[in-house]
Amino acid sequence: MIKIGSQTYAWQMSGKLYLDRLDHIIAVAGRAAFAGVEAELQFLGALRDPGLMRRHLEQAGVDLAALCIVHDWRGARESEAERASADWTIDYLARNFPGALLNVCPMPGADRSDLRERQDNQIVCMNALAERAADRGVIAAYHPNSPAGSVCRTVGDYERMLEGIDARVLKWIPDIGHIAKGGIDVMALLKRYRPLIAHVHFKDMSADGVWRRMGEGNLDFPGVATYLAATGYDGWIVVEDEGEEAEHDPDGVASRDGLYMARAIAPLLR
Repeated sequence: MIKIGSQTYAWQMSGKLYLDRLDHIIAVAGRAAFAGVEAELQFLGALRDPGLMRRHLEQAGVDLAALCIVHDWRGARESEAERASADWTIDYLARNFPGALLNVCPMPGADRSDLRERQDNQIVCMNALAERAADRGVIAAYHPNSPAGSVCRTVGDYERMLEGIDARVLKWIPDIGHIAKGGIDVMALLKRYRPLIAHVHFKDMSADGVWRRMGEGNLDFPGVATYLAATGYDGWIVVEDEGEEAEHDPDGVASRDGLYMARAIAPLLR
């Protein structure tokens, strides 16, 4: 069964205000009828204690859908800090939340200089950490993004990255908004690399490329949801709202996103 979750990025739009308030975010997600949460590592705070994490998840009636690590992976191998961060996260999930996914998200650079080298290095580093995750029973998946300094923005970039990752241990998280932001045909890309999909992100965008709250842009989320359900997808769809409104009202945005997903998307997944 496909489940619908909420990502912590809406609260990240407020800067550091919510970085140690994952318990609050979990509670909001539960009230918004999301089935789970995906948290970037920087949000864990006191919930690095797995017992405390479990308690707040149970109180809210939600699952931990995924944890997201964000690093540069600019070198030919992981730095000591990158490896330590990845290994801590793998261990945290393997010991305590074995059903949760490890989201592997490269940090965009300032520009696209040294593109091939950066792509190659990211592939090597991500494959290495995904292999260690697989050894612990944790599924890892690659999340490309679309800022100007990202190394995965065009169809050619996606071809290089998705055909370079080790599909035995590293899957793909298509972010519908980021794909569309790069001017790419979303459905064509999903169909081409469907076997790699292990997790999906939804974020909405208007025709002029501005991020919008879910349902207020022009992206075809019902079409994507229908396709995923028809092809036997059984992972998470996670809303990662980056609309301007989230800067001052992430709780309200999450609540309204939850209503949209319940009304427009959930019925298509049954």
